[in-house]
Amino acid sequence: MAELLAGDEPPPVRVLRPAGASAFLFTADHAGRRIPRALGTLGLDQADLGRHIAWDIGIAGVAELLAEQLDATAVLQRYSRLVIDCNRAPDHATSIPTVSEATPVPGNARLSDLDRLLRRRAVFDPYHAAIAALLDRRAAAGRRTVLVALHSFTPVFKNVARMVQVGVLYHRDARLAAAMLGLLRAEGDLVVGDNEPYAITDTSDYTIPLHGEERGLPHVEIEIRQDLLGDVAAQASWAERLARLLSAADETLRRK
Repeated sequence: MAELLAGDEPPPVRVLRPAGASAFLFTADHAGRRIPRALGTLGLDQADLGRHIAWDIGIAGVAELLAEQLDATAVLQRYSRLVIDCNRAPDHATSIPTVSEATPVPGNARLSDLDRLLRRRAVFDPYHAAIAALLDRRAAAGRRTVLVALHSFTPVFKNVARMVQVGVLYHRDARLAAAMLGLLRAEGDLVVGDNEPYAITDTSDYTIPLHGEERGLPHVEIEIRQDLLGDVAAQASWAERLARLLSAADETLRRK
């Protein structure tokens, strides 16, 4: 079977500090916006490929800085969510969207089962295999892991402005999320969303249900509004804040 990625194209996964000493393990499902050469531009122009429909703007920088500040492992996905969404089950209707928000994606129309399989094998499977392998190694070594999924969201979605600046997302296990909600609200300068602008569900999400809930790991998903991540200084400010607050939230969790 032919492979989607050519030998000279970057692998889909970047793993930062695989031997990091921190209990935190960060994931960034939508960190990159590359398109495999074989897929061209999916029929989109460069302006669309720079928009939120293609990736989580600013979140790669936050993940990189958090990994550095906490000596934590981070797993970042390089390819666009328009190729295949690594936070959706492969059989989900939005796994390979034909329309993202209101933008048609011509290169995703009328895909065969083989087309979908090639995308999954090239991008989705290696990304989640890398996360699973890291978690397996940590478990085998008796290491504690706290899973934090990092995302960013657009300030305007389908012509509706979002006032929330940072969202704390969870589903069945709200232990770490509850601590983070309290700490973020206590900062006094943020509009904090409780399962806003999204909420984790078994069907709309994949990373936290699979790697967090199924393993029984403490976990939380953090969403930051993209206009607050517009440059390196802004990303550094959020990384410093999250490093401080996540550490405090985890300490609260460990004392219980």
